[in-house]
Amino acid sequence: MSAVRALRQLTASSSRVCAARNANRTFTRAAAAALPAFRAASVPAARAFSVSARRFGEGASDVALAQKLSEELKYEKESAAPSDPDFLTAFKSQGVWKIQDTVGNDEVTLTRKFGNETIRLMFSIVDIQTEQETEFEDGEESAEADEDQPIHSYPIRCSLSITKGSNPGALSIDAMCQDGAFITDNISFYPDAKIGTDLTAEADWKRRGLYIGPQFDTLDVTVQEEFEKFLQERGINDSLAMFIPEFAEYKEQKEYVGWLQNVKSFIDA
Repeated sequence: MSAVRALRQLTASSSRVCAARNANRTFTRAAAAALPAFRAASVPAARAFSVSARRFGEGASDVALAQKLSEELKYEKESAAPSDPDFLTAFKSQGVWKIQDTVGNDEVTLTRKFGNETIRLMFSIVDIQTEQETEFEDGEESAEADEDQPIHSYPIRCSLSITKGSNPGALSIDAMCQDGAFITDNISFYPDAKIGTDLTAEADWKRRGLYIGPQFDTLDVTVQEEFEKFLQERGINDSLAMFIPEFAEYKEQKEYVGWLQNVKSFIDA
Protein backbone atom coordinates (compact mmCIF):
# COMPACT_ATOMS: atom_id res chain seq x y z
CA MET A 1 0.00 0.00 0.00
CA SER A 2 1.54 3.32 -1.02
CA ALA A 3 2.09 5.95 1.66
CA VAL A 4 -0.19 8.35 -0.25
CA ARG A 5 -3.00 5.83 -0.29
CA ALA A 6 -2.52 5.05 3.41
CA LEU A 7 -2.72 8.76 4.26
CA ARG A 8 -5.92 9.11 2.20
CA GLN A 9 -7.42 6.20 4.10
CA LEU A 10 -6.45 7.70 7.47
CA THR A 11 -8.04 11.06 6.56
CA ALA A 12 -11.15 9.38 5.16
CA SER A 13 -11.51 7.28 8.29
CA SER A 14 -11.43 10.37 10.54
CA SER A 15 -13.98 12.09 8.31
CA ARG A 16 -16.28 9.09 8.42
CA VAL A 17 -16.17 9.03 12.23
CA CYS A 18 -17.14 12.72 12.49
CA ALA A 19 -19.84 12.35 9.85
CA ALA A 20 -21.27 9.31 11.61
CA ARG A 21 -21.48 11.16 14.93
CA ASN A 22 -23.20 14.18 13.36
CA ALA A 23 -25.58 11.98 11.43
CA ASN A 24 -26.43 10.03 14.57
CA ARG A 25 -27.36 13.23 16.49
CA THR A 26 -29.44 14.52 13.56
CA PHE A 27 -31.23 11.19 13.17
CA THR A 28 -32.02 11.01 16.90
CA ARG A 29 -33.72 14.43 16.91
CA ALA A 30 -35.59 13.76 13.68
CA ALA A 31 -36.75 10.32 14.82
CA ALA A 32 -38.08 11.69 18.10
CA ALA A 33 -40.11 14.37 16.29
CA ALA A 34 -41.59 12.04 13.66
CA LEU A 35 -42.06 8.79 15.59
CA PRO A 36 -45.83 8.32 14.86
CA ALA A 37 -45.37 8.86 11.11
CA PHE A 38 -42.47 6.38 11.09
CA ARG A 39 -44.59 3.67 12.68
CA ALA A 40 -47.42 4.17 10.19
CA ALA A 41 -45.11 3.85 7.20
CA SER A 42 -42.98 0.96 8.46
CA VAL A 43 -44.69 -1.89 6.56
CA PRO A 44 -44.74 -0.26 3.07
CA ALA A 45 -41.07 0.74 3.52
CA ALA A 46 -40.12 -2.90 4.15
CA ARG A 47 -41.85 -3.98 0.90
CA ALA A 48 -40.07 -1.27 -1.08
CA PHE A 49 -36.68 -2.46 0.24
CA SER A 50 -37.44 -6.06 -0.71
CA VAL A 51 -38.31 -5.15 -4.29
CA SER A 52 -35.25 -2.87 -4.56
CA ALA A 53 -32.93 -5.60 -3.28
CA ARG A 54 -34.18 -8.04 -5.92
CA ARG A 55 -33.75 -5.41 -8.61
CA PHE A 56 -30.09 -4.82 -7.69
CA GLY A 57 -29.22 -8.51 -7.41
CA GLU A 58 -28.12 -10.13 -4.16
CA GLY A 59 -27.96 -6.98 -2.04
CA ALA A 60 -29.03 -3.35 -1.95
CA SER A 61 -25.46 -2.29 -1.07
CA ASP A 62 -23.92 -3.76 -4.26
CA VAL A 63 -24.34 -0.62 -6.37
CA ALA A 64 -22.86 1.71 -3.76
CA LEU A 65 -19.88 -0.59 -3.15
CA ALA A 66 -19.22 -0.98 -6.88
CA GLN A 67 -19.30 2.81 -7.25
CA LYS A 68 -16.75 3.33 -4.47
CA LEU A 69 -14.49 0.64 -5.91
CA SER A 70 -14.74 2.31 -9.31
CA GLU A 71 -13.78 5.69 -7.84
CA GLU A 72 -10.77 4.21 -6.03
CA LEU A 73 -9.71 2.31 -9.16
CA LYS A 74 -9.91 5.49 -11.24
CA TYR A 75 -7.80 7.39 -8.73
CA GLU A 76 -5.13 4.66 -8.53
CA LYS A 77 -4.87 4.34 -12.31
CA GLU A 78 -4.46 8.08 -12.73
CA SER A 79 -1.65 8.21 -10.14
CA ALA A 80 0.01 4.91 -11.15
CA ALA A 81 3.59 4.78 -12.37
CA PRO A 82 4.28 3.71 -15.97
CA SER A 83 4.56 0.00 -16.71
CA ASP A 84 8.37 0.23 -16.64
CA PRO A 85 9.47 3.20 -14.49
CA ASP A 86 12.97 4.59 -14.89
CA PHE A 87 14.45 2.74 -11.91
CA LEU A 88 13.22 -0.61 -13.28
CA THR A 89 14.41 0.11 -16.81
CA ALA A 90 17.86 1.00 -15.48
CA PHE A 91 18.00 -2.16 -13.36
CA LYS A 92 17.05 -4.41 -16.28
CA SER A 93 19.53 -2.71 -18.59
CA GLN A 94 22.40 -3.85 -16.36
CA GLY A 95 21.66 -7.44 -17.41
CA VAL A 96 22.81 -8.89 -14.08
CA TRP A 97 19.64 -10.03 -12.34
CA LYS A 98 16.53 -11.64 -13.81
CA ILE A 99 13.24 -10.73 -12.15
CA GLN A 100 10.59 -13.41 -11.62
CA ASP A 101 7.42 -11.54 -10.71
CA THR A 102 4.15 -13.48 -10.91
CA VAL A 103 0.96 -11.43 -10.93
CA GLY A 104 -1.12 -12.21 -7.84
CA ASN A 105 1.83 -13.50 -5.79
CA ASP A 106 3.33 -11.49 -2.94
CA GLU A 107 6.86 -12.87 -3.45
CA VAL A 108 9.48 -11.71 -5.93
CA THR A 109 12.51 -13.75 -6.99
CA LEU A 110 15.77 -12.40 -8.40
CA THR A 111 18.21 -14.85 -9.99
CA ARG A 112 21.64 -14.59 -11.57
CA LYS A 113 24.70 -16.62 -12.56
CA PHE A 114 28.13 -15.99 -11.08
CA GLY A 115 30.78 -18.33 -12.48
CA ASN A 116 29.56 -21.83 -11.71
CA GLU A 117 27.16 -20.52 -9.05
CA THR A 118 23.42 -19.99 -9.24
CA ILE A 119 22.22 -17.23 -6.92
CA ARG A 120 18.59 -16.76 -5.92
CA LEU A 121 17.25 -13.92 -3.78
CA MET A 122 13.61 -13.83 -2.62
CA PHE A 123 11.63 -11.12 -0.84
CA SER A 124 7.98 -10.37 -0.15
CA ILE A 125 5.80 -7.26 -0.39
CA VAL A 126 4.04 -8.36 2.81
CA ASP A 127 6.76 -6.53 4.77
CA ILE A 128 6.02 -3.20 3.09
CA GLN A 129 2.26 -3.58 3.68
CA THR A 130 2.69 -4.40 7.37
CA GLU A 131 5.20 -1.60 7.98
CA GLN A 132 3.05 1.09 6.36
CA GLU A 133 -0.06 0.01 8.24
CA THR A 134 1.88 0.20 11.53
CA GLU A 135 3.22 3.65 10.72
CA PHE A 136 -0.22 5.14 10.18
CA GLU A 137 -1.70 3.45 13.23
CA ASP A 138 0.87 5.26 15.38
CA GLY A 139 -0.74 8.64 14.55
CA GLU A 140 0.50 12.04 13.46
CA GLU A 141 3.17 12.39 16.16
CA SER A 142 5.04 9.36 14.86
CA ALA A 143 4.75 10.62 11.28
CA GLU A 144 6.22 14.01 12.23
CA ALA A 145 9.10 12.32 14.06
CA ASP A 146 9.98 10.31 10.96
CA GLU A 147 10.03 13.27 8.54
CA ASP A 148 13.82 13.17 8.30
CA GLN A 149 13.97 9.43 7.72
CA PRO A 150 14.76 8.00 4.24
CA ILE A 151 11.79 7.26 1.98
CA HIS A 152 12.56 3.53 1.97
CA SER A 153 13.35 3.09 5.67
CA TYR A 154 11.20 0.02 6.32
CA PRO A 155 12.96 -3.37 6.59
CA ILE A 156 12.34 -6.11 4.02
CA ARG A 157 13.37 -9.68 4.81
CA CYS A 158 15.40 -11.42 2.11
CA SER A 159 16.27 -15.07 1.64
CA LEU A 160 19.36 -15.82 -0.43
CA SER A 161 20.60 -19.19 -1.68
CA ILE A 162 23.84 -20.06 -3.51
CA THR A 163 24.43 -23.38 -5.23
CA LYS A 164 27.42 -24.59 -7.26
CA GLY A 165 26.70 -26.67 -10.33
CA SER A 166 27.26 -30.36 -9.55
CA ASN A 167 28.27 -29.61 -5.96
CA PRO A 168 25.60 -31.12 -3.68
CA GLY A 169 25.73 -28.35 -1.05
CA ALA A 170 23.98 -25.00 -0.73
CA LEU A 171 24.52 -21.82 1.26
CA SER A 172 21.39 -20.13 2.62
CA ILE A 173 21.62 -16.55 3.87
CA ASP A 174 18.88 -14.73 5.80
CA ALA A 175 19.25 -10.96 5.68
CA MET A 176 17.35 -7.73 6.19
CA CYS A 177 17.31 -5.05 3.51
CA GLN A 178 16.97 -1.57 5.00
CA ASP A 179 18.21 1.98 4.41
CA GLY A 180 20.15 0.97 1.29
CA ALA A 181 22.11 -1.86 2.92
CA PHE A 182 21.91 -5.57 3.70
CA ILE A 183 22.15 -6.69 7.31
CA THR A 184 22.99 -10.40 7.47
CA ASP A 185 21.21 -12.40 10.16
CA ASN A 186 22.69 -15.86 9.70
CA ILE A 187 24.33 -18.11 7.10
CA SER A 188 23.35 -21.77 6.93
CA PHE A 189 24.95 -24.62 5.01
CA TYR A 190 22.97 -27.61 3.75
CA PRO A 191 24.86 -30.67 2.46
CA ASP A 192 21.84 -31.45 0.28
CA ALA A 193 21.20 -28.56 -2.10
CA LYS A 194 17.66 -29.79 -2.77
CA ILE A 195 16.73 -29.52 0.91
CA GLY A 196 18.42 -26.12 1.14
CA THR A 197 16.67 -24.56 -1.87
CA ASP A 198 13.35 -26.34 -2.49
CA LEU A 199 10.24 -24.34 -1.66
CA THR A 200 8.10 -27.35 -0.78
CA ALA A 201 6.50 -28.10 2.59
CA GLU A 202 8.54 -31.32 2.79
CA ALA A 203 11.85 -29.50 2.34
CA ASP A 204 10.83 -26.84 4.84
CA TRP A 205 10.00 -29.55 7.39
CA LYS A 206 13.41 -31.18 6.91
CA ARG A 207 15.21 -27.84 7.30
CA ARG A 208 13.57 -27.23 10.67
CA GLY A 209 15.48 -30.08 12.27
CA LEU A 210 18.90 -28.99 10.99
CA TYR A 211 21.50 -26.68 12.52
CA ILE A 212 21.14 -23.26 10.87
CA GLY A 213 24.52 -21.89 11.88
CA PRO A 214 25.52 -19.15 14.32
CA GLN A 215 24.11 -15.64 14.41
CA PHE A 216 26.16 -13.64 11.95
CA ASP A 217 27.05 -10.89 14.43
CA THR A 218 28.58 -13.47 16.80
CA LEU A 219 31.21 -14.46 14.26
CA ASP A 220 34.72 -13.06 14.46
CA VAL A 221 34.77 -9.56 12.99
CA THR A 222 37.30 -10.53 10.32
CA VAL A 223 35.08 -13.46 9.25
CA GLN A 224 32.11 -11.09 9.02
CA GLU A 225 34.09 -8.69 6.86
CA GLU A 226 35.19 -11.43 4.46
CA PHE A 227 31.62 -12.73 4.16
CA GLU A 228 30.42 -9.22 3.33
CA LYS A 229 33.06 -8.97 0.58
CA PHE A 230 31.97 -12.41 -0.67
CA LEU A 231 28.35 -11.24 -0.98
CA GLN A 232 29.17 -7.84 -2.48
CA GLU A 233 31.25 -9.50 -5.19
CA ARG A 234 28.14 -11.46 -6.16
CA GLY A 235 25.96 -8.36 -6.46
CA ILE A 236 24.46 -8.41 -2.97
CA ASN A 237 25.38 -4.77 -2.50
CA ASP A 238 24.02 -1.31 -1.69
CA SER A 239 22.69 -0.84 -5.22
CA LEU A 240 20.53 -3.96 -4.92
CA ALA A 241 19.46 -2.92 -1.42
CA MET A 242 18.13 0.34 -2.90
CA PHE A 243 16.30 -1.44 -5.71
CA ILE A 244 14.42 -4.02 -3.60
CA PRO A 245 12.22 -1.66 -1.53
CA GLU A 246 11.54 0.50 -4.58
CA PHE A 247 10.41 -2.51 -6.57
CA ALA A 248 8.37 -3.75 -3.59
CA GLU A 249 6.43 -0.46 -3.56
CA TYR A 250 5.93 -0.65 -7.32
CA LYS A 251 4.66 -4.23 -7.19
CA GLU A 252 2.40 -3.59 -4.20
CA GLN A 253 0.73 -0.75 -6.09
CA LYS A 254 0.18 -2.97 -9.15
CA GLU A 255 -1.27 -5.76 -7.03
CA TYR A 256 -3.62 -3.32 -5.31
CA VAL A 257 -4.96 -2.06 -8.64
CA GLY A 258 -5.45 -5.66 -9.77
CA TRP A 259 -7.27 -6.43 -6.52
CA LEU A 260 -9.61 -3.48 -7.06
CA GLN A 261 -10.39 -4.64 -10.59
CA ASN A 262 -11.03 -8.23 -9.57
CA VAL A 263 -13.25 -7.35 -6.60
CA LYS A 264 -15.26 -4.83 -8.63
CA SER A 265 -15.80 -7.38 -11.42
CA PHE A 266 -17.00 -9.90 -8.84
CA ILE A 267 -19.42 -7.40 -7.24
CA ASP A 268 -20.74 -6.37 -10.66
CA ALA A 269 -21.33 -9.96 -11.85
